[in-house]
Amino acid sequence: MDDICTLVEKLYPVDFSEQEKINLRFQLQHFILEAVSHPELNNLSTMFELCEALEKTGKVNTYYLIDRIIRFILTLLIFTATTERSFSAMKIIKTRLRNKMENEFLADNMMVYIEKEIAESFSSDSIINDFKSLKERRAAL
Repeated sequence: MDDICTLVEKLYPVDFSEQEKINLRFQLQHFILEAVSHPELNNLSTMFELCEALEKTGKVNTYYLIDRIIRFILTLLIFTATTERSFSAMKIIKTRLRNKMENEFLADNMMVYIEKEIAESFSSDSIINDFKSLKERRAAL
């Protein structure tokens, strides 16, 4: 219980008021007592299962601060996975193209690779037409 309160202090200081931090300690004490006797809250192995069980049993309103922490933690896990995916994409691009390019070109390619869902929505023809419609920008020699 102290670990959870410390986690809130360190990672989410602006997301919980001082009163909520005090109430959180009481909610945790009550939840621990209730979880032991409640069959649907017992034997849960993941945070996701705990979040679902709180929702299913209607305990979300009673333990709203615990629910908030669980959702923050689950969101943090997704954010971490997205960051790892970005670094993995950078490694793939960097390995393939090695040091044949400048950092700006690498950054542009990474953005397209990481946001490939958005990039796939553009058609090649529309991009070509956009370039054709631009005025010629060559400088006279």
